[in-house]
Amino acid sequence: MFSYPWHLYLMAGMYIFAGVMHFAKPEVYLRIMPRYLPKPKALVFWSGMAEILLGIGLCFAYTKNLSIYGIIAMLVIFLSVHFYMLSGEKEAAGIPRWILLLRIPLQLVLMYWAYSYTLI
Repeated sequence: MFSYPWHLYLMAGMYIFAGVMHFAKPEVYLRIMPRYLPKPKALVFWSGMAEILLGIGLCFAYTKNLSIYGIIAMLVIFLSVHFYMLSGEKEAAGIPRWILLLRIPLQLVLMYWAYSYTLI
């Protein structure tokens, strides 16, 4: 039944959970949405849907690689949120600056982690 390493399913679960949280706690995501982006509620909705669908897609051979590239693209786009949160106290939403700075290389690690599954 499970034809991939357990950690790929862990990644899938992580993205599915993160996507569900967009619907369970949308105010958290609205608070960090860059002000220069239009329709923040729609962006929170669609980014949550993308995380859920891409997470599910990781679990199937037919959609795994497409989901991987979708996750990498999504993480690149999410970098704009991470940089925006560094622009001021209000934008940081109470998160310490050192954590915000740590999140940027973490995005790169997550991209590499996803990309590593294109080889299996």
